[in-house]
Amino acid sequence: MSFKKAEPEKWVANSKKKYKEIFSELDVLLKALDRFFYIENLPISKEDLTHRNFYDELTAVRDVIFRILGILEVVIPESKKNAYWFQKFAESKFFTDHTRDSFKEELYKQDTTEKGLYLLYDLFINLKGIVSDLLKAGKISYLGYTNIGQLISKEIRENNFFNPFRKDINPEFDIIKNHEISDIVRSVKDREVKKYISVFYLYLFRFLRYISHIDITSQHSIALNSSLLTLILLRSEINTFHNYIKKASDRIKDEELKILLKSISYQFSMETKRVYFQELKEIMRKKAPQHFRGKIENSQGILKNLTEQSIVQLAQFFKPDLIGENIFESFTTRLWQSLKLREDLFVLHRLLMLLEEKTGLPEKRSDVFESTKNFMLYFESLTFKLLRYDDYDEFASFFNDIFSFKESDYNKILEKIHNFNIFLETTLRHIDNRAELRDKPMDIKKIEEIVNQYL
Repeated sequence: MSFKKAEPEKWVANSKKKYKEIFSELDVLLKALDRFFYIENLPISKEDLTHRNFYDELTAVRDVIFRILGILEVVIPESKKNAYWFQKFAESKFFTDHTRDSFKEELYKQDTTEKGLYLLYDLFINLKGIVSDLLKAGKISYLGYTNIGQLISKEIRENNFFNPFRKDINPEFDIIKNHEISDIVRSVKDREVKKYISVFYLYLFRFLRYISHIDITSQHSIALNSSLLTLILLRSEINTFHNYIKKASDRIKDEELKILLKSISYQFSMETKRVYFQELKEIMRKKAPQHFRGKIENSQGILKNLTEQSIVQLAQFFKPDLIGENIFESFTTRLWQSLKLREDLFVLHRLLMLLEEKTGLPEKRSDVFESTKNFMLYFESLTFKLLRYDDYDEFASFFNDIFSFKESDYNKILEKIHNFNIFLETTLRHIDNRAELRDKPMDIKKIEEIVNQYL
């Protein structure tokens, strides 16, 4: 493989057409890898960083390096990979220093997309060896971790063709994928408002693209850690999004539109707190794959729902009769979410009341307790993501108490059940006051049917 020859680059263009989604994932992971080394993005305690062991964080980095190499192995044709490895072999065994210099100078010119792709491949092959060896030490310091990050960031940003930070908006990936939304943007008469709304939607559809690369089906560490880094990238992007909304809100004159944008910004602020301060808090220290995957899935669900709701909310400002299901097939309305949350909270409340009623009957109490735990497992996997940020910690603490309960501590847990039931009643009253639930009474018969299914 000689870079001095003018080789046709059709294979790169063809690969991009054939593997469009894979190149999209590559773009996301390169950004995510960079952002993962910015400590403020990580859902960890920022106290005493100098004594923290960043072994788990660097392990996640290693797994993402493996994933990026896997992507490059797919998009680079077999014949080109073989030529690359032959060249590396010849370089180490037969080249003189002068020949090596000439070869590297030609490669580092980066005057073709092919050379950019080879440089990226070369970078991550080298990183795999370096990071894997560093992890053998078992202790990664804060300074060592950030130094590695600076080197990786520099190499990624110096790639002429695959630097994901070269453009704020990349037309190759940043597009509005829904024709109805595109039509709404085109219909906006005010040029300045149209500009802000266009960028606003580009951000939101970019978020959905990132979210689409989060794997919630696998328990393999490479998939889980790649998904985690994508979520960290989203945190960084959402912070930029907040700043953009503030800038737009200051310049848009339409008061109703300004209020809506500020409302969406507030929703993102609250929901991202749930994701990064609650769901993902110190997730690197939680080793069980099932637990790790559950947190990733909840976070993905919260951010996907939030983004879709925001897209529809803004669209309905310009087109009030628009239906969310016409934009997203799996769209769930706020009404459905409120109904679902109220229903499941009512079932939980009813089961806990039964548990209190059976206090003096140990055998029956034990059966009801198991039924309640089964429902709580379901609630934790699905309904948790519908809770308000302010309620989350109370639920998480109570659920943890119940799941770690021992029979000898029954009197102590009974008091917690009683207090939590009072909290549930208050929560249900707040939910009943939601605007979308007015004139929508609870279906008590349905509640009893669900309770009986668990007993």
